[in-house]
Amino acid sequence: MITNKHFNGPLRINTTNSRYFTDDSGKAIYLTGSHTWAVMQDIWLEGTPRKNMDYDGFLQMMEDFEHNFLRFWQWTQTKNCPWNDESTLFDPMPYARTGTGKAQDGFPKFDLSKWNEEYFLRLRERVEMASSKGIYVSIMFFEAWGIKYSNFHPEQDPWVCYPMHPENNINGITDNPVLENGQAFGFFSLNCPQILNLQKEFIKKIIDTVNDLDCVLYEICNEVPNRIEAIQWQDHLCAFVKEYESLKPKQHPVGITGEGGDQNMDELYATCADWISTGNGRLFEYRYNPPATDGSKVIVSDTDHLWGHGGDYAWVWKSFTRGFNTIFMDPWEPLPVREADWKVNGISKNSRYYYPYEPIRRNLGYTKNFANRMNLNTCIPHNELCTSTFCLASPGYEYLCYLPSGGTEGIDLWDIEGEFEAEWLNPVTGEIIQGKTYSGGNRHEITAPFQGSAVLYLYKA
Repeated sequence: MITNKHFNGPLRINTTNSRYFTDDSGKAIYLTGSHTWAVMQDIWLEGTPRKNMDYDGFLQMMEDFEHNFLRFWQWTQTKNCPWNDESTLFDPMPYARTGTGKAQDGFPKFDLSKWNEEYFLRLRERVEMASSKGIYVSIMFFEAWGIKYSNFHPEQDPWVCYPMHPENNINGITDNPVLENGQAFGFFSLNCPQILNLQKEFIKKIIDTVNDLDCVLYEICNEVPNRIEAIQWQDHLCAFVKEYESLKPKQHPVGITGEGGDQNMDELYATCADWISTGNGRLFEYRYNPPATDGSKVIVSDTDHLWGHGGDYAWVWKSFTRGFNTIFMDPWEPLPVREADWKVNGISKNSRYYYPYEPIRRNLGYTKNFANRMNLNTCIPHNELCTSTFCLASPGYEYLCYLPSGGTEGIDLWDIEGEFEAEWLNPVTGEIIQGKTYSGGNRHEITAPFQGSAVLYLYKA
């Protein structure tokens, strides 16, 4: 079953406004949504019952909040992740476990020349399920956070349970990606040719599985170590995806995401990626005061790379009005830890019910509604047109302003003509209030009709 009814062809860079993608409609498409860790593989603590996430329920939540973008996680290890000191299990895996002898997780060794077709059937089915709800899916090929932080709990080093580890397969793999620091950073480099070839074969299998679907994007890897070798590896694989898909009926955008800490953004801009995600920035500016995008790349601002567990609805509006696409790392399916380490006033952030999360989910949907109403082909960040500095506008036609503290701000309508209708959104309650009409050829004070932060939409009458 091919479910492309919500889409007008695959996404591609919008040459009219390259802050966004477009499709065959020619309309700028703003991506916003949620993602959680267990969308592809089941994840549970060893010694506890296997946990199968409610994927249907997660997609329904996204549809209810009018999200259109899912970051689709894939994990490379069968066991271990250093977010706690207990063993975590991951299943299914893409390779058949038909080898002789036992792997280091106690199960039969992998044969890396044979695919586990059930894995790819599940991947295809779940991408189609998202597609049926109008949700774009960015398929992650590899995950690096676990290896990057394996020194947190060395006994939970994921590399030990990678199918490519020499002790876990029957294919004569001799590459050793472990560096002098004891961590397998070489997996995310061009220095292990056998592993690199296996990575490319896996990428080709993913592409063969989903190439005909319009809803697809790709992401090379989650949060690789901040090393030049890792950037070169990602850029190389990004080019490989483009080359391989050039021979296929459809081509899809390929992304490289931020390291999640102090990575230099120039390194990401210099890659051949169609889209990127930021890290925090030198002053944590991508959390609190994101710089206006210039269209050099489509940028997806992701709370995963800014906080991990965190974010608030103010971040949603600040990012949207500065020209970003947005996505929320949603603990809707919490990480499997017995006692969460992320607590505020005794309340765990590792819970779908943590109090700031529902307002984030709702406001992501609010931004999408405005994006659908606006002509994003002509709207760009205009910090100078509103004293709050958060203004996405097509001067003379429409203005979307975010007032973080509410109250009164100023807006510049000096050099334009016509009358402009005003609509206020309360991001806390979702209430919409019609405001007064503003005339061009003047400056104006804009005063929110309620307490707290506010969104103002001005559009030509």
